[in-house]
Amino acid sequence: MPRLTQTLAALTLLTLITACSPTPDLDEASVAGASPDANSPFWVDPASPAADQIELWRREGRTADAALLRKIADQPAALWPAGEIDPAPTVRAATAAAKAADRTALFVAYNIPHRDCGQHSAGGAADADTYRDWIGKFADALGDAKALVVLEPDAVAHIVDGCTPGEYHAEREQLLGEAIARLKRQPHTKVYLDAGNPSWIKDPGELVEPLKRAGVEQADGFSLNVSNFQTDDVTKKYGVRLSGELGGKHFVIDSSRNGNGPLPGAWCNPPGRALGTRPTTKTDEPALDAYLWVKRPGESDGTCEGGPNAGQWWPEYALDLARNAQGS
Repeated sequence: MPRLTQTLAALTLLTLITACSPTPDLDEASVAGASPDANSPFWVDPASPAADQIELWRREGRTADAALLRKIADQPAALWPAGEIDPAPTVRAATAAAKAADRTALFVAYNIPHRDCGQHSAGGAADADTYRDWIGKFADALGDAKALVVLEPDAVAHIVDGCTPGEYHAEREQLLGEAIARLKRQPHTKVYLDAGNPSWIKDPGELVEPLKRAGVEQADGFSLNVSNFQTDDVTKKYGVRLSGELGGKHFVIDSSRNGNGPLPGAWCNPPGRALGTRPTTKTDEPALDAYLWVKRPGESDGTCEGGPNAGQWWPEYALDLARNAQGS
């Protein structure tokens, strides 16, 4: 899973700028660094790895490659504040910039104890109280800005598939419920509890009770396909089924890298994938609130297929995703 490291300094600087200047003087271009699609209400990170790579490649004369990367840099993608440090500076800076632009900031809260079962993104908070403190700082930093938070990718699905040992299940569900309640105290924050993807827990009915125990009924909905490659059509059908079993709960889909669908048998940096549907709240399904880029395209899934550590920027993989994308 990706983590935000590159943008912290730039966003912190942006917070200082916005704190010292009246926000009406800041137009959208100056804080966003891009012109988001009219169908997307979300804030674009001006200091993303893709934006930095574009500038580097331009200086090196790789102008065609730099132009392709605009397909990534010009789109809003979620920020993943690092779990091992205070998330507040990153969250506060991003929400300040998004608020000045009258946009919604996208975030992922990804720090649950015993995270990822010791796999590529192993880690998380040391214990329950550390997690409560971390999520409290995260929530405080959101303030009254418009924000959307995808809560703890994989956490519930790992309960269902047995990867997370049984002795941690009750604590995890309690912590997720507490996190939803704390985040929802912020007046303009939407929270979507992660529910895995269609290729993982094939029967969505298996997720219903764990999601309920984890507090999904107090959330705005659930998220699907985070960091995965399942197609929009397959994921939407799955989401509608799960929504029906949750009394009509709404959902969002991560479409960041699903343009060519999955590569059978490969989930970690599979070759030949493509960018998917650009972030938008314009969907043809009432229960589907948005297509989002939750995984930041171009950040590695882990040390597989020649990739760097999970969450590290991999420019050639990003370029391949952009090159394979359909349309503009």
